[in-house]
Amino acid sequence: MTKAAETVLTLFTLSAIYFALLFGVIPTSELVQNEILPVVPWWALVSFGAYALGSLGLGVFTFKDKEDKYKELLLEIDEAKAYLSKNGVDVE
Repeated sequence: MTKAAETVLTLFTLSAIYFALLFGVIPTSELVQNEILPVVPWWALVSFGAYALGSLGLGVFTFKDKEDKYKELLLEIDEAKAYLSKNGVDVE
């Protein structure tokens, strides 16, 4: 099974369980039904956003630790500057 298929299957399963709980197909207490379940999508969205920003920040923070990628990016920047300068674009 591909990673995309696994992701879709996981999201579908979690959505089915969530909607079954939300609409009372799976019985829960009134506290869970009225107080907790309505905010679960927002909690998941905020958690995903925090994870995404954290992983992005960690990647930026540790970028210089990857010397080969760092040098490759600097080389590509120099190549782009040379190409643009040759075509009359001021990049400095």
